[in-house]
Amino acid sequence: MGFRRRQVVTAALTANAIRPVPGFEMGIPAFFAGWLTGELAPHVLALTAADAATHARGRRRDPVGLALAGLSAAGLAFLVGQARRVREVAEDSLTEALGAEYVEQLDAVPTPADLAVPWRRLAYPFRMRSAQVRVDRDIAYNEHGRRGLLDVYSPASSPVEGAPVLLQVHGGGWSIGTKEQQGIPLMQHLAAKGWVCVAINYRLAPRDPFPAQVVDVKQAISWIKENIASYGGDPDYVAITGGSAGGHLASLAALTADDKGWQPGFEDADTSVRCAVPHYGVYDLAGSTGLRSAERMRDGFLARRVLRTRWQDHPELFEAASPLLRITPEAPDFFVVHGSRDTLVGVDQARLFVARLREVSRRSVVYAELPGAQHAFDVFPSIRSSHVVRAIDRYLHWHWSSYRHDRASA
Repeated sequence: MGFRRRQVVTAALTANAIRPVPGFEMGIPAFFAGWLTGELAPHVLALTAADAATHARGRRRDPVGLALAGLSAAGLAFLVGQARRVREVAEDSLTEALGAEYVEQLDAVPTPADLAVPWRRLAYPFRMRSAQVRVDRDIAYNEHGRRGLLDVYSPASSPVEGAPVLLQVHGGGWSIGTKEQQGIPLMQHLAAKGWVCVAINYRLAPRDPFPAQVVDVKQAISWIKENIASYGGDPDYVAITGGSAGGHLASLAALTADDKGWQPGFEDADTSVRCAVPHYGVYDLAGSTGLRSAERMRDGFLARRVLRTRWQDHPELFEAASPLLRITPEAPDFFVVHGSRDTLVGVDQARLFVARLREVSRRSVVYAELPGAQHAFDVFPSIRSSHVVRAIDRYLHWHWSSYRHDRASA
């Protein structure tokens, strides 16, 4: 591919990352084209600059290609700056919901070095192993074979006891994905700081239609409460997180701890969680908000592949599966995170979900809307994901500290 063609492709990818191609039909292509470009903007910028510099030293210069390279570089620099602003956006969200004094409740106030972009680590974004973390893999939590396995992440340096626990639920449209593919940066970060993190597989549609997925998540919570003490975790403190379909399942499980219909064979088990941190989740499977995007997802994907029934035939199933319609005053604390440029799950769903939580729930609700972020922004280390991970770290440690204080005062 010649220099000009390379620059045309780079310019198109950069433009789509800044302002994704609109339309329901273009949601998936716009996501794939914009996701990697946006999260790897520093790397693409460096390659573009090197390519342009090499070409400019040659004998036959292409002014059009060089102009496109300049435009791409400007756009990529804008994306880098946008990602760096996530630090302030996330912190503003935390202080708005929790109060500026929330930092005083942390065991250690973050230093400037703690909050800085970890440039050295971001140079190799797909290298996600950590010598600070031990992983016990493929532990069975139910009888569903490979789909009923989980991994436990814990500190490698020394054994822990009574540590807070985070359950990670992967996404993938309820029909693909594994426990090894998502949430790794967050789990490694927290495990290195003394948490015990659990990542699960669960049964997938269409082979196992919904509600098999949320049943498995609830069974994993039950397993944690019965077994996590042997891995150093506190069974009384379980937080839950997940992205996309995992964000939906994490939210739904957090909001339906008393739904015995989704606990077959373990009806009396405690499946409550202390807080939930869903990322770019799907909150309106029923289309109850009237959002056209939610209705098209319901009829064009969820009905055919996930619930395996039409909305017109069984609307109650879609309504029961919608976290937005399951909110009660007893809902746990929430920290909702969503990207403003998400083309797979529109940010309007998150806004309406948060508004409903704040209207009904008695507990705290934090909402961080990340400027320019696409779907799946946290899958591997990037500028944006590093700031999100650290914001979640501050939130969860605040929550854990509040829980310990309340328990000591009781």
